[in-house]
Amino acid sequence: MGKNFKAAVGKVTRPVYGLDEACHLVKELAFAKFDETVELSLRLGVDPKRADQMVRGTTVLPHGTGKKVRIAVVAKGEKEQEAREAGADYVGNDDLLQKIQEGWLDFDSLIATPDMMGAVGKLGKMLGPRGLMPNPKTGTVTFEVGKAIQEIRKGRVEYKVDKAGNVHVPVGKVSFQGGQIQENAQSVFDSILKAKPSSSKGKYIKSATLSSTMGPGVPLDGASIAKQMG
Repeated sequence: MGKNFKAAVGKVTRPVYGLDEACHLVKELAFAKFDETVELSLRLGVDPKRADQMVRGTTVLPHGTGKKVRIAVVAKGEKEQEAREAGADYVGNDDLLQKIQEGWLDFDSLIATPDMMGAVGKLGKMLGPRGLMPNPKTGTVTFEVGKAIQEIRKGRVEYKVDKAGNVHVPVGKVSFQGGQIQENAQSVFDSILKAKPSSSKGKYIKSATLSSTMGPGVPLDGASIAKQMG
């Protein structure tokens, strides 16, 4: 534990913080020389091994992620042209899939049209573990290619509960104003609350933490935030 991290930990003096306070504190605790990403981490009261308790979805952050997202699109014909016109970074079909199969993964989001999913599915072992597999639930398997690109550019983020019941979502950068981080985090909270499986019993949000890339976690009062969301 480095000197800067220890100093930052010393400023987290309470068991939980309201979202407003936490968003300002997380900025204060950041000490790296780069613009750190702020991440919201939640532990959910679900059993991810059960298909009916899988929590997955997307939300558009009002203030974006602060990160330049590289978008790749697998499409043919007029949809390929639509992707180019909408400003996708990489566009192709069999040629692009061949490149990915050979190990090229220099993109952050992959969109595919439904007619290409048979071929894309064969790359599941490469794309799945990296969270890059297109999925209809997250809007990345669609014929509305231009709209999908636009939403991702605006700050659409995907989330998916992991095997331990945790969800990690970026909600901005430490250079953002506290209020911007707060509005982004609220958008994520709202979406995850709406995605609560009906089969999940007991406490849904077990714990919530806000942290920057290098800084310590600031524990959030998840119950009050959930109540605030109504």
